[in-house]
Amino acid sequence: MGIKMKVNYRLGEQADLAAITNMVQSVINHMRKKKIDQWDAKYPDKEILLQDINSQELFVGEIAGEIVVLFVLNQETDPEYSNGDWTDPGRPFYVIHRLCVNPAFQNDGIGRSTMKWIEDVVSAKGIQAIRLDTFCENPIAIRLYESLGYQKVGFVHWRKGKFVLMEKLL
Repeated sequence: MGIKMKVNYRLGEQADLAAITNMVQSVINHMRKKKIDQWDAKYPDKEILLQDINSQELFVGEIAGEIVVLFVLNQETDPEYSNGDWTDPGRPFYVIHRLCVNPAFQNDGIGRSTMKWIEDVVSAKGIQAIRLDTFCENPIAIRLYESLGYQKVGFVHWRKGKFVLMEKLL
Protein backbone atom coordinates (compact mmCIF):
# COMPACT_ATOMS: atom_id res chain seq x y z
CA MET A 1 0.00 0.00 0.00
CA GLY A 2 2.29 2.74 -1.14
CA ILE A 3 1.96 5.54 -3.62
CA LYS A 4 2.89 4.24 -7.03
CA MET A 5 3.52 7.68 -8.48
CA LYS A 6 4.44 11.08 -7.08
CA VAL A 7 1.57 13.41 -6.26
CA ASN A 8 2.08 16.98 -7.49
CA TYR A 9 0.25 19.60 -5.43
CA ARG A 10 -0.91 22.99 -6.65
CA LEU A 11 -3.66 25.54 -6.12
CA GLY A 12 -6.92 24.61 -7.80
CA GLU A 13 -8.06 26.82 -10.67
CA GLN A 14 -11.45 27.67 -12.13
CA ALA A 15 -10.58 25.45 -15.10
CA ASP A 16 -10.46 22.51 -12.64
CA LEU A 17 -14.00 23.07 -11.34
CA ALA A 18 -15.70 20.39 -13.45
CA ALA A 19 -13.07 17.78 -12.56
CA ILE A 20 -13.23 18.79 -8.89
CA THR A 21 -17.03 18.60 -8.68
CA ASN A 22 -17.02 15.25 -10.50
CA MET A 23 -14.44 13.89 -8.07
CA VAL A 24 -16.39 15.16 -5.05
CA GLN A 25 -19.53 13.47 -6.39
CA SER A 26 -17.63 10.18 -6.78
CA VAL A 27 -16.39 10.57 -3.19
CA ILE A 28 -19.98 11.15 -1.99
CA ASN A 29 -21.15 8.04 -3.85
CA HIS A 30 -18.26 6.02 -2.43
CA MET A 31 -19.00 7.19 1.13
CA ARG A 32 -22.67 6.28 0.70
CA LYS A 33 -21.67 2.73 -0.27
CA LYS A 34 -19.72 2.57 2.99
CA LYS A 35 -22.75 3.92 4.93
CA ILE A 36 -20.98 7.23 5.67
CA ASP A 37 -23.58 9.99 5.25
CA GLN A 38 -21.18 12.90 5.63
CA TRP A 39 -21.49 14.85 2.37
CA ASP A 40 -24.38 15.40 -0.02
CA ALA A 41 -25.71 17.76 -2.70
CA LYS A 42 -25.74 20.65 -0.20
CA TYR A 43 -22.18 20.25 1.06
CA PRO A 44 -19.74 20.66 -0.47
CA ASP A 45 -21.54 22.02 -3.51
CA LYS A 46 -20.17 23.66 -6.65
CA GLU A 47 -20.53 27.19 -5.21
CA ILE A 48 -18.55 26.32 -2.07
CA LEU A 49 -15.79 24.72 -4.16
CA LEU A 50 -15.68 27.71 -6.53
CA GLN A 51 -15.42 30.05 -3.53
CA ASP A 52 -12.52 27.91 -2.22
CA ILE A 53 -10.79 28.20 -5.61
CA ASN A 54 -11.38 31.96 -5.86
CA SER A 55 -10.02 32.41 -2.32
CA GLN A 56 -6.90 30.49 -3.40
CA GLU A 57 -7.38 28.03 -0.55
CA LEU A 58 -8.32 24.89 -2.49
CA PHE A 59 -5.40 22.65 -3.39
CA VAL A 60 -5.39 19.67 -5.71
CA GLY A 61 -2.95 16.81 -5.91
CA GLU A 62 -2.44 15.24 -9.31
CA ILE A 63 -0.90 12.10 -10.69
CA ALA A 64 -0.28 12.12 -14.45
CA GLY A 65 -2.59 15.13 -14.80
CA GLU A 66 -5.52 13.52 -12.96
CA ILE A 67 -6.80 15.03 -9.72
CA VAL A 68 -6.45 12.37 -7.04
CA VAL A 69 -6.88 14.45 -3.88
CA LEU A 70 -8.17 17.86 -2.88
CA PHE A 71 -8.33 19.88 0.29
CA VAL A 72 -8.81 23.41 1.56
CA LEU A 73 -6.18 24.97 3.81
CA ASN A 74 -6.81 28.23 5.62
CA GLN A 75 -7.05 29.79 9.05
CA GLU A 76 -10.86 29.93 9.17
CA THR A 77 -13.01 28.09 11.69
CA ASP A 78 -16.70 27.80 12.29
CA PRO A 79 -17.89 29.37 15.58
CA GLU A 80 -18.40 25.84 16.95
CA TYR A 81 -14.62 25.39 17.05
CA SER A 82 -14.81 27.33 20.33
CA ASN A 83 -16.07 24.03 21.82
CA GLY A 84 -12.59 22.54 21.37
CA ASP A 85 -10.23 22.04 24.28
CA TRP A 86 -7.29 23.29 22.18
CA THR A 87 -3.78 22.87 23.58
CA ASP A 88 -3.03 26.58 23.27
CA PRO A 89 -6.10 28.51 22.07
CA GLY A 90 -4.00 31.59 21.23
CA ARG A 91 -1.46 29.68 19.15
CA PRO A 92 -1.54 30.42 15.39
CA PHE A 93 -2.92 27.46 13.41
CA TYR A 94 -4.10 26.30 10.03
CA VAL A 95 -7.29 24.34 9.41
CA ILE A 96 -7.79 21.53 6.91
CA HIS A 97 -11.24 21.41 5.31
CA ARG A 98 -12.84 19.10 2.74
CA LEU A 99 -9.92 16.69 2.38
CA CYS A 100 -10.91 13.84 0.06
CA VAL A 101 -9.17 11.26 -2.08
CA ASN A 102 -10.51 10.11 -5.43
CA PRO A 103 -12.00 6.64 -4.76
CA ALA A 104 -10.00 5.18 -7.66
CA PHE A 105 -6.83 6.11 -5.76
CA GLN A 106 -7.82 5.25 -2.20
CA ASN A 107 -5.72 2.81 -0.16
CA ASP A 108 -2.54 3.91 -1.92
CA GLY A 109 -1.27 6.17 0.87
CA ILE A 110 -2.37 9.39 -0.83
CA GLY A 111 -4.32 10.68 2.18
CA ARG A 112 -1.36 10.03 4.47
CA SER A 113 1.21 11.60 2.12
CA THR A 114 -1.08 14.59 1.55
CA MET A 115 -1.38 15.16 5.29
CA LYS A 116 2.41 15.04 5.62
CA TRP A 117 2.75 17.52 2.71
CA ILE A 118 0.28 19.87 4.43
CA GLU A 119 2.18 19.59 7.72
CA ASP A 120 5.45 20.43 5.95
CA VAL A 121 3.91 23.49 4.22
CA VAL A 122 2.33 24.74 7.45
CA SER A 123 5.54 24.14 9.42
CA ALA A 124 7.57 26.06 6.82
CA LYS A 125 5.29 29.06 7.46
CA GLY A 126 6.30 28.93 11.13
CA ILE A 127 2.87 27.70 12.25
CA GLN A 128 2.98 24.94 14.84
CA ALA A 129 -0.60 23.62 14.92
CA ILE A 130 -3.13 22.12 12.55
CA ARG A 131 -6.81 21.75 13.39
CA LEU A 132 -9.58 19.90 11.62
CA ASP A 133 -12.92 18.25 12.12
CA THR A 134 -14.25 14.98 10.83
CA PHE A 135 -17.55 13.16 10.92
CA CYS A 136 -17.79 10.79 13.88
CA GLU A 137 -19.30 8.16 11.60
CA ASN A 138 -16.25 8.20 9.30
CA PRO A 139 -13.91 5.72 11.02
CA ILE A 140 -11.53 5.68 8.05
CA ALA A 141 -10.75 9.39 8.40
CA ILE A 142 -10.54 9.21 12.20
CA ARG A 143 -8.06 6.31 12.01
CA LEU A 144 -5.92 8.18 9.49
CA TYR A 145 -5.75 11.34 11.59
CA GLU A 146 -5.09 9.46 14.83
CA SER A 147 -2.33 7.42 13.17
CA LEU A 148 -0.67 10.71 12.19
CA GLY A 149 -0.74 12.02 15.77
CA TYR A 150 -3.91 14.14 15.74
CA GLN A 151 -5.64 14.31 19.11
CA LYS A 152 -9.37 14.58 19.77
CA VAL A 153 -10.10 17.87 21.53
CA GLY A 154 -13.88 18.11 21.43
CA PHE A 155 -17.09 17.55 19.54
CA VAL A 156 -19.55 19.68 17.59
CA HIS A 157 -22.92 19.03 15.99
CA TRP A 158 -23.76 20.17 12.48
CA ARG A 159 -26.52 19.37 10.03
CA LYS A 160 -25.24 15.82 9.39
CA GLY A 161 -24.59 14.93 13.03
CA LYS A 162 -21.67 14.74 15.42
CA PHE A 163 -18.15 15.72 14.37
CA VAL A 164 -14.91 15.37 16.28
CA LEU A 165 -12.49 18.29 16.54
CA MET A 166 -8.84 17.28 16.21
CA GLU A 167 -5.47 19.00 16.60
CA LYS A 168 -1.84 18.24 16.01
CA LEU A 169 1.06 20.32 17.28
CA LEU A 170 3.91 20.39 14.78
